Amino acid sequence: YLSGASEDIRQRKLADWCDKLAVPPGFDFCRFLSTESEQLQWKAEGLPSDSLSIENALVILQGRQCPFLVDPSQQATEWLKKNLKDSRLEVINQQDSNFTTSLELAVRFGKTLIIQEVDSVEPLLYPLLRKEFTAQGPRSVILIGEKAVDFNEDFRLFLTTRNPAPVISSDSGSIVTEVNFTTTRAGLTGQLLAVTLQSEKPELEERKSKLLQAEEEKKVQLAQLEESLLQELATAEGNILENHTLLDSLNQTKANSLVIQEALQESSRIQVSLDQERDAFLPLAKTASTLFFVISDLYKLNNMYRFSLASFLRLFQRALSTKSDGSVTEVRIKTLSNTLQMLVYDYVCRSLFKADRLMFALHLAHGMHPDLFQQNEWELFTGLLVADMFRRQESMARVRDSLPTWVDPERASALNLLKNKLQTLYRTLTLDKTDLWAPFARSSQCEMEFPPHLAKKVSPFQQVLVVQALRPDRLQSAMSEFAAKALGLKHLSGGNFSLKRVVSHETVASEPILLVVSAGSDPSQDLQELAVTSVGKEHFHQVAMGQGQAEIALQLLNDCANSGDWLCLKNLHLVTSWLPTLEKELNSLEPNPNFRLFLTAEVHPRFPAILLQTSLKLTYESPPGIRNNLVRTIESWTPEFLANGSVTRAQSLFAVAWLHAVVQERRTFIPQGWTKFYEFSQSDLRAATDILERLLARSEGGVVPWEYMHGLMENAIYGGRIDNTFDINVLKSYLL
Repeated sequence: YLSGASEDIRQRKLADWCDKLAVPPGFDFCRFLSTESEQLQWKAEGLPSDSLSIENALVILQGRQCPFLVDPSQQATEWLKKNLKDSRLEVINQQDSNFTTSLELAVRFGKTLIIQEVDSVEPLLYPLLRKEFTAQGPRSVILIGEKAVDFNEDFRLFLTTRNPAPVISSDSGSIVTEVNFTTTRAGLTGQLLAVTLQSEKPELEERKSKLLQAEEEKKVQLAQLEESLLQELATAEGNILENHTLLDSLNQTKANSLVIQEALQESSRIQVSLDQERDAFLPLAKTASTLFFVISDLYKLNNMYRFSLASFLRLFQRALSTKSDGSVTEVRIKTLSNTLQMLVYDYVCRSLFKADRLMFALHLAHGMHPDLFQQNEWELFTGLLVADMFRRQESMARVRDSLPTWVDPERASALNLLKNKLQTLYRTLTLDKTDLWAPFARSSQCEMEFPPHLAKKVSPFQQVLVVQALRPDRLQSAMSEFAAKALGLKHLSGGNFSLKRVVSHETVASEPILLVVSAGSDPSQDLQELAVTSVGKEHFHQVAMGQGQAEIALQLLNDCANSGDWLCLKNLHLVTSWLPTLEKELNSLEPNPNFRLFLTAEVHPRFPAILLQTSLKLTYESPPGIRNNLVRTIESWTPEFLANGSVTRAQSLFAVAWLHAVVQERRTFIPQGWTKFYEFSQSDLRAATDILERLLARSEGGVVPWEYMHGLMENAIYGGRIDNTFDINVLKSYLL
């Protein structure tokens, strides 16, 4: 009944039942219904080793109703296939064209059938699930659709879905058993601990497995001795006390039983010792589990920010693969935790728009380092504490009159909120000392000018709260400084990537590359250039999605997957209703290792969660900061392109790249930088570079006709996007 519930609900209910039934403490539900050897076999077949998965396996294999596995990571489904491989197993998808025929044959011949991709229970399955048999002589017949099919008693049915929120109606919910394999914090901790031990201490897991097997064998021997003892007593004839053969057998059985019990006790002591060694790596598993659930919350900000457990496990394996320096376990765990945090930070940042990266850094700091925040501080910072900002007897005028002279009157409400909600901090600040706070008030970098003797009494995040209340103009810099220190970074520069490096080193044929674009940006040209240099123009195909393109796209998808070509499907946000079909088609492919699928889409609230989780996401926009922009531009140019020509040409290319970075970065400071957002893109840089190349080729002595170049930049390439006189003057000042 609780197979669809989370782990904490199961434990609470089980504890209640044990209490009401007076079950002795230490009762283990899993050990009661299965043996250690069975559990070891399940783990060897790929079942996650946490208690939730073991409980779910018991429900699947011992339950009476048809199991419906909610399995986003597909680990349980793969385990089930291995577990049932000797049971005449057949695996089909609910969307297959031959679904009905396969179902009929499985029912008739008593096969074990796993139906995948079941987003909702088909009405076709209801008679089977309800067991609506009709007796025809010695045969049982069941109706599938409009066809009566002989029912074989050996037939077994399992339903699975990767959708974390499948549609299970009330009528179907009563005839299937939902088995929830959605990742839980405790379950993931156990799974990550097992992965860690396989990498760091494989001998521990091996010793424990052998120990458990030996323990199980001894338990079997003990049960056999007890059974033989009862058998001998039952078949004994005459006076038992005078039956010397029986007495000798009983004494021998007792001696063997004592030896086995001593061996079991010794095994238990060794197992406790091994568990203590295993638990030494538990802090790393807990840290990694917390990290996964921190990034899992990002979808609440933007539907496109979804990440799968499979991608996180790959990052975890990469962190574990870092070479050990032979340090003690505690130091090694700290090193691995920091490495994993940096890998996850970079991986997630390149999937976020740059406007959200600072938010993510703060969210990560809050989730991973809760000790940096005292009670009510985070709530005040995020605006959750907004109650009674002023006492009834106080008016706005009185609050402003009570402000220190150096504080801007417009900050009265914010400062009063800080005073009421964090009274101890407010008293510590002594804001009435004007001489102490004068440098802070005047500084253009006030976050770096916090009064020195107060900086030791006030935590780094409390300093951010002070900046938020008194100098909001410097809040972004203060937040960046705090997040960088909390995460152990020199600066928050995550998210920069080279498309060529990502595609060549991090992609596989089965994982699509989703380029999340902002309005007006188009990565098609960059993709085409990469494809030409990597696989050749004839092996790169593009389809702009729209009306009537779905069948063409699916045909090309299958052709490219077989031949190993590259395919780009553009503007998927225009066909969100078709995307579940695309996702299921991708899941059924067995692609050529050279195949790569690129998808481009703008943000859309109805973009399917499963496709987002199974894709490698990259946001396609200008990088934050002039330096990062220059680095991306130079990385996009091949070494041959940069080396071809004179020093003047290289200097001119750098000047073009610098101008491009500046005009893009000024968009961060609207309306001071530009009066509005202009869609300066890579196509502008490409046009400027092409014009420069042509001018250099025509000029004598390699001299660039800068006046001509400036005119094109001002009136066509960049200036052609500008419709404001002030902004044109800004562009001129950079050109001159």
